[in-house]
Amino acid sequence: MRTKNLAYYMLVLFVIAATLLSACGGAAPTEAPVVEATEAPATEAPATEAPDPMMALYEAAKAEGMLTTIALPHDWCNYEGMINGFKAKYPGIEVNELDPGAGSGEEIEAIKANKDNPGPQAPDVIDVGLAFGPSSKEEGLIQPYKVSTWDDIPDSAKDADGYWYGNYYGVMSLEVNLSLVANPPTEFADLLKPEYNGQVALQGDPLTSNGAAMAVWTAGLATGATGDDAARAGLEFFKQLNEAGNFVPIDGDSRTVGIGETPIMTDWSYNSIANDVNLAGNPDLATNVPTAVKFAGMYANAISAYAPHPNAAKLWQEYIYSDEGQLAYAGGYCYPIRFDAMSAAGTLPAEVAAQLPSTEGAYFPTVEEINSAKAIIVEGWPTVVGVEVKKLP
Repeated sequence: MRTKNLAYYMLVLFVIAATLLSACGGAAPTEAPVVEATEAPATEAPATEAPDPMMALYEAAKAEGMLTTIALPHDWCNYEGMINGFKAKYPGIEVNELDPGAGSGEEIEAIKANKDNPGPQAPDVIDVGLAFGPSSKEEGLIQPYKVSTWDDIPDSAKDADGYWYGNYYGVMSLEVNLSLVANPPTEFADLLKPEYNGQVALQGDPLTSNGAAMAVWTAGLATGATGDDAARAGLEFFKQLNEAGNFVPIDGDSRTVGIGETPIMTDWSYNSIANDVNLAGNPDLATNVPTAVKFAGMYANAISAYAPHPNAAKLWQEYIYSDEGQLAYAGGYCYPIRFDAMSAAGTLPAEVAAQLPSTEGAYFPTVEEINSAKAIIVEGWPTVVGVEVKKLP
């Protein structure tokens, strides 16, 4: 048994030596037996996953610990759901909400007033009427940042350098308390009827609120006027409305409509629909979109150039322009700015799209048109209409 094993081992050593000689350039003897070897399976190095840029941004935002927003009413475009969704997805970041009822102009003033203030009174992000985007850029009040879904945002709704971009839109409507108004108006011209004495309000002060200024312009467009002439016609319309005793100079909202302080109010369609849902029949509200002119209004988001929490601001932008954030807007009856792209991709459920009012045939003004009309309205309101719109305590 030992002799047989020794012979076997000698044979193996001979084969190994021959193999080594062959590897060094020498020829192996032709009579040497060939030993078949089973090749070990190749092992691939474990793939290294690319770092998640959103996770890196989240960590940087979490280190800042706070996001300061401004002018985001919880009942406006489902911002309550949006804020709660952001906090749930990104724990460790406190959301500090400044003046939810502020108008676009007041948001801009908040940036200016807190340029050198890194504290909680300085907004990180703003949500403003479309025309405030370009003007804020010109004044150096906002900073550029392009979200990862940038390509889905229509070119007409964004600054090419990423300083501002639209996030949602709706159409101007007449919000009516049906328990107090038996014959709800459907057109702006109806508002001059004597039956609406002491009942009609704007959803804000046209001197500072984008929505209120756009309502004045819409009233002018409904007369058949166009461009700057429509802005002037809108001022004249509200002058007549005030002289007739129909205009109530109160900064209206869902509460004033619900309790009857302002039974009829101009408002964006998404707010009116949401108010009706939230009031749950106490009272019932009508949302009437005038057919004489269907006016579309877009809002835009931007990051303050002086944001104390710039990473949290960028993370907020990423969230609201993600599918999750855009669906939150749609849940608040707003058209998300990525509506077309998400519809094409099948990421916007049909039942969600079905609850949005039609924008077919709507007039989408350019930024230049908005700026021009707004300037005329802001300058002319104190002298033409001559009443101060006040916010109720």
